[in-house]
Amino acid sequence: MENFSGKTVIITGASAGIGEACARAFAYAGAKLVLVARGSEKLKLVADQLREITEVFEFQMDVGNLDDCDRLLEESYKTFGNIHILVNNAGMHERGDLQTVGARAVAKMVDINMRAPLYLSAASLPYLHRSAFGAIVFVGSLAGLAPLPGAATYSGTKAGMRSFGFALADELRESNVQIGVVSPGPVDTGFIMENIENVEDIVFSQPMSTAEQVADAVLFVAGGHQTEVAMPYLSGKLAAMSYNFPAIRRLLRPALYAIGKKNKQKYKNFEIDKT
Repeated sequence: MENFSGKTVIITGASAGIGEACARAFAYAGAKLVLVARGSEKLKLVADQLREITEVFEFQMDVGNLDDCDRLLEESYKTFGNIHILVNNAGMHERGDLQTVGARAVAKMVDINMRAPLYLSAASLPYLHRSAFGAIVFVGSLAGLAPLPGAATYSGTKAGMRSFGFALADELRESNVQIGVVSPGPVDTGFIMENIENVEDIVFSQPMSTAEQVADAVLFVAGGHQTEVAMPYLSGKLAAMSYNFPAIRRLLRPALYAIGKKNKQKYKNFEIDKT
């Protein structure tokens, strides 16, 4: 396990799923936590549990509000006296073809998935540079490597965030701030499973990761060991190949949809059995 003893970590979207798993992983790695989410009830529950392990500052906000982003950094620095790591995890996905999603939903996804992490990254740099060590981790998606039909905006925002992360990593290569991206395929969280009917079948053609596995990758990247972790490994290679060779992507798509449809039904049956 990585050691982040004494480091201050800001995690957006920290009340559930990958964000909650990251919060727990960093807590057990010795970090002090700033947990961010829109909803106060779940956020408080996670924060109270982790206070038994480490120091926690909870901050209820909408990452799409730039004034709130500024206050988050100011209050975090005031509370702990430093900021070492920013985990840009908060995300939104309004599923469906673009013509059915609606223009306002598109704008909201751009605000949450791309504008907010880019703004927070830029605004956090003065704080990160004050420490001997700093890191920014972007939680992306394999959809940012290989665009998905039915997820045009989501794919576009994750691709944009990934490109920003890689460019920023080059800009800061000689500095004290590490930059990295974690790009998972489907993850067994409410983000997918609570809306499974509307998730594209092709998503389930790839193995499902757990939130804890993604959190482990986030800590690995935050430690400066790698610029990107695309997971699962073979799915990442397939996504990269399909992006570079669109004809192959279109050729494989029918088979992947068929596999995904079968797997999706298995997941649905499992959820029914649990109830």
